Amino acid sequence: MSERLRPRDLAILAAESPTTPMHNATVEIFDPGDSGFDHDRLVRLIGDRIAFVPRYRQRLQMVPARLANPAWVDDEGFDLGYHVRRSALPRPGSMDQLRDLVARIASRPLDRNRPLWECYVVEGLEHGRVALLTKSHQILVDGRETVDIGQVLLDTSPDRSPLGHDDWRPRRPPGPVSAAFDAVTDTLESPRTLWLTTRANADSLGRAASASGARMVQVANALAGRGPVHATPVHRRLSQQRRFVTVRTELSDYRAVREVHGGTVNDVILATLAGGLRSWLMARNESLGGLRTIKAIVPMSVIDDELEPTSLGTQITGHLVHLPIGEPSPVVRLHQVSYDLRAHRDNGRNVSARRLSGIAGFAPTTFHALGSRLAAAEMRRGFHISVTNVPGPQFPLYADGARMLESYPVHPLLPDHPIAIGVTSYDGGVFYGITTDRDAVPDADVLAQSVCDALDELKDSASDTRPRAPRGRRKATPRTPRKATT
Repeated sequence: MSERLRPRDLAILAAESPTTPMHNATVEIFDPGDSGFDHDRLVRLIGDRIAFVPRYRQRLQMVPARLANPAWVDDEGFDLGYHVRRSALPRPGSMDQLRDLVARIASRPLDRNRPLWECYVVEGLEHGRVALLTKSHQILVDGRETVDIGQVLLDTSPDRSPLGHDDWRPRRPPGPVSAAFDAVTDTLESPRTLWLTTRANADSLGRAASASGARMVQVANALAGRGPVHATPVHRRLSQQRRFVTVRTELSDYRAVREVHGGTVNDVILATLAGGLRSWLMARNESLGGLRTIKAIVPMSVIDDELEPTSLGTQITGHLVHLPIGEPSPVVRLHQVSYDLRAHRDNGRNVSARRLSGIAGFAPTTFHALGSRLAAAEMRRGFHISVTNVPGPQFPLYADGARMLESYPVHPLLPDHPIAIGVTSYDGGVFYGITTDRDAVPDADVLAQSVCDALDELKDSASDTRPRAPRGRRKATPRTPRKATT
């Protein structure tokens, strides 16, 4: 019996469109040092480790007449050179140029006729650094059978030990007639397969009807000269192109704020985003129709302390956090966010950042992928943005001897959601990756700078021990703005 696509994965696949490609990506900056790390070394590294993620050598095979869900089959023509690609920036390449390249690559959907992933080595960065961009479809990384490939490429020391000979040989996939026969056989032998197939076909018909209805409404609105209903800066129709901006900050700043005002580092990060979104919206001078909070879906881990993690995909839950963009005080915003998250911390199932980052073989890329999957499944909850914050290891990681310096998540955008934010803490830094729609959010760089300014506000509130003037009478203290990019 072939391993078939689960209904949830099939729903993700069906939701994909030219304006909403459903893949996750991560861009990491490395210092090669004396390791000689380059494209050829990466190809050998992936060839040595890909056996640990067998799904990365499989593709989807559709079943005629939808007799069963698509099946995973070995890719007979698997070509590692196709998936691991070489790119370069004009020397000395800047972070702005790298972000533009990442945005273009993230805008392109993956080829469904091949294994659903790509990896790029980007050379030419200033200071002799190289970037590694990995890109995997959401259905590829489920936290059960498959983790993100980034999780198996990184080591805790510069020395890499070969993991043994890989004797993989692709099994020949069935042809159309055999695929249909296998589907009928699976259905007869397994009532669950019949139920999954019936459910998938019903869902597909429902989505097709819904999409047709939505297109009719769009046509009617266009003929009447009306734009999208309820269009706001955080809810707009998407284009096919993306923008990507980054923010690099120091973990010590968040800890300093936590020590003075209480809460957790996660609370401080979300309060920083609340302040950044507030400043960005004020800079745009756009009305939100009285909206005082932005609803963010925040995936969180719920592993019990007594249990060892076995299936990461079943240990992530979504918490709806109200980011208080209407509140002018950064300290009050922090306390409101902390109070909103207290219920999750008090349920006894939350996991500390120290425990999460200490999981054997842990890499933030897998948890970011799972967070994106969860956000796609939770759209019915009516949130405005998704924010995935993953605490990574606070020690250096290496790829074949090259030390990783920075790690930025590149999250996919959901329909009518022009902003998605990922945050990774790693080796003393906190790295924001902000993905936006190119047309809906042309000022993404302003949003990035606003996040920096919001953190500065919280730092000032924690370091200022002088008596404060009554609220509303304080004069703003000028300060030199920090750059939002590395």
